[in-house]
Amino acid sequence: MTRKPNILLITSDQQHFDTLGVSNPKIKTPALDRLCHEGTRFNRAYCPNPVCTPSRSSILTGMYPSQHGAWTIGVKLPEDVPTIGEHLKAGGYKTGLIGKAHFQPLASQEGSESIECQPTLRDLDFWREFQGPWYGFDHLELARNHADESHAGQHYAIWLEEKGLTDWRDYFQPVPGEASSKAPKINEKIGYWVREDRAWELPEALHYTTWTGERSLAFIEEAVKEDEPFFLWSSFHDPHPPYTVPEPWASMYMPEDMPIGKVANGEHEKNAWHFQETQKEQVDFGDWHKPFQAHGCSSHLYPEDELKKDMAVYYGMISFMDQQIGRILDKLDELGIAENTLVVFSTDHGHFIGQHGLIAKGPFHYEDMLKLPFIVRWPSKVPANQTSDALQSLVDLAPTFLSASGQGVPGEMQGVNQLAVWQGDAAEARNYVICENRHNPVMPHLRTFVNERYKITVYREADFGELFDLQEDPNELNNLWDEPEAAGIKLELLHKFIQASLKTEPTRMPRIAGA
Repeated sequence: MTRKPNILLITSDQQHFDTLGVSNPKIKTPALDRLCHEGTRFNRAYCPNPVCTPSRSSILTGMYPSQHGAWTIGVKLPEDVPTIGEHLKAGGYKTGLIGKAHFQPLASQEGSESIECQPTLRDLDFWREFQGPWYGFDHLELARNHADESHAGQHYAIWLEEKGLTDWRDYFQPVPGEASSKAPKINEKIGYWVREDRAWELPEALHYTTWTGERSLAFIEEAVKEDEPFFLWSSFHDPHPPYTVPEPWASMYMPEDMPIGKVANGEHEKNAWHFQETQKEQVDFGDWHKPFQAHGCSSHLYPEDELKKDMAVYYGMISFMDQQIGRILDKLDELGIAENTLVVFSTDHGHFIGQHGLIAKGPFHYEDMLKLPFIVRWPSKVPANQTSDALQSLVDLAPTFLSASGQGVPGEMQGVNQLAVWQGDAAEARNYVICENRHNPVMPHLRTFVNERYKITVYREADFGELFDLQEDPNELNNLWDEPEAAGIKLELLHKFIQASLKTEPTRMPRIAGA
């Protein structure tokens, strides 16, 4: 009897696609480079939504955000939606999630209850008792914070106390009514994500990146001891800002060496008004901030020297994470299970560090925001040291994992099974990807269609949009939306877009009778 493969999903948070050492000599990622050499790197992988909760929920469900329900941050993923964890658990897998979840909002109310909010996040007695099940994971070890945010707590804080750091709250931004003496000071002149000193006093050995790596090792060891196939999602938090990290990672890269992006002269003249608004000191995004603030709908003007410092720390955060990924890969070798473990590395969405004059994220569907690093390794199954331009989407992970485990793909999943592509037996499983982005009930609300050559983006209640020829204009500097000579291809792409939307409709229940 063939043993079911272990499935190890490793993700980062908000990582630009061009941050792998194999393709970018400015950054050091030996573990991820190793994965590339031992597996296949896919150059055209995309997120289904460039925001944390909806994209992560698509990984979990194999569904687009408009269908699984967690359509933006601050929205709960309904707990009755079927998940990959539940399906694999039913197939005999030990399931675990270690690190960041972000399936629920930072507020709780009747009908939308959340355990990922205060005061629950810092109620360690609750977390000592709560290990799962939750969204199909029988084993949970969670931490909700990015960097030094006040959302720190949960299982990570319990681990800190077990390590002797009983004053851990002092290292994180305070919750209302508290103070913290060792947290980095927020640079009020620039914004919330920036710290006056980007080197964090929290010791490297007690950082959540180390915790995620260490606890992933423990889960894997336990699964091997129990002789069970496992599905583990090792969910690293970085390099999502705030930009702060312990030494030696904080000073690993020199700001003056950082290749920050820049806006090209006149590049937003053909773009919609909200692109142009980002390049002003005083901005007005009108109703786009109703009822909640829309991420990225603000001024993106930023001191170049500070942006270089941000990028240096951003790279350091990635290299730190890479160190822990290396520990996990070494553990698979040590336990003799690497040959039977399918490993996938990716991230939830991209990031701007000056490209197109933009920072962090927002309703700007450039490749920097939508495209992802994406690596697959499965010795003797997935070709080694290969690259592929086959289109991939995070929504494809769940159905492909089920196929790898020997299970069928249920009708509610909207992603496609990429297993034959991963194994080198098929050139493609899809000829387009769709990216949704609905950040408030009305606007910003946009959707993008990408195929082999073109990208087109449409907006709700608007006649503007974007059309880029990625072959002739890979840097996306020339928006063809209103160009008369592009009218034909625009019409063709809009038709293909509608056809793609029809094809992705889920069928949670099959038709079993004529009536």
